[in-house]
This record gives sequence, structure tokens and C-alpha cells, in this order.
Amino acid sequence: MKILIDGELTLKPIKFRDKHLWDEVRSVNRDWLSPWEATRPNVDNKSPLPSYYGMVMQLNREMRALRSISLGIWLNNGRNKTLIGQITLGGIIFGAMRGAHIGYWIDQRYSNRGYTTRAVKLLTKFGFEDLKLHRIEINLRPENEASKKVALKAGYILEGSRSKYLHISGDWRDHITFVRENPEIK
Repeated sequence: MKILIDGELTLKPIKFRDKHLWDEVRSVNRDWLSPWEATRPNVDNKSPLPSYYGMVMQLNREMRALRSISLGIWLNNGRNKTLIGQITLGGIIFGAMRGAHIGYWIDQRYSNRGYTTRAVKLLTKFGFEDLKLHRIEINLRPENEASKKVALKAGYILEGSRSKYLHISGDWRDHITFVRENPEIK
């Protein structure tokens, strides 16, 4: 996976050595992110969430298989690189569909500065130009005004709604779907 760069913003895989940065940003943002975080429904044989290292290994396997590309959003301030979020191009399907979906989170301390929108645009460009995807979706909760703005500013168009689409914050939640299509793929 190549590193994606837009000025001081870099999208690159999270590594084992980034654990202390990951732990810090996730801890500081626990309350900020919890209303929007995916959870697991109560089903038999529910497996525990993986450790940080297990998560990184799973992300690497999915990336090598081109099923999902999950990247840290890094801000370069001269010598320092700060982890400010994560973005994923997931559910990648080739063949007749050639589609995927994007999900993301941002550190509250860096929200409302355009970084998430820039990351979405950068990953969308990669999906369209490098992977030759036809369609990318962003599915979000209707009450998430900040994410609506990101999707719209990144050129996505509201397509419709999905009832009880994803398990978020402990229950099945309705979502709205924003879509961009690649005009180059015929």
C-alpha cells in the first residue's frame, strides 16, 4: 500500500510501534467517539475484541487481500507526526460491482479543520484511480451533522436511507447513504 499525502496530511497504515499513540488518542476521545462507534450485537459465541496487535495484524491481512484498506490519518508538524484519526476503505468488491465504503473517525482536538474531508477525498481518489472502483459509499447516522458535512464537501451525494443498517453504540441504528461514482469506469 502506498502512502497517500496531501500537504501536511498523510494517510498510512498503523504499525505495531504506534500503539502508545493509538492508546493515547483513543483514550482522550473515548466519550467523543462512543456514540458513533461500531459495536457487536449480542449473539452466541461472541468473540472478544482483538488486542491492538491483533487489530493491526487483521488490518494488514485485509489490506494484503485488498478487502479493506485502513489507514491512520497523520498530521505532519515539521519533525513531529501526530495521529489524529483513522480512515478505512472497506468492503472492497471487484468484478461487476467494483465498489467499497469509507468509514472514519477524527480526534476531537482536530475536528472542524477540514482534515477528515481531505482524508476522504484522498482515499476516494485512490479508490477511483488506483483500484478503478466504480462506486464508493459513506454510511452515517442521520443525526451526525459533522459527518454529513464531510460527505457533502468531499463530493458525495445523498442516495437514501437504510433502516437498522449497522450495530452502533449498542443497538441497530438507521443510517443514511452518501455515494460517489467514478465517471471513468464504464
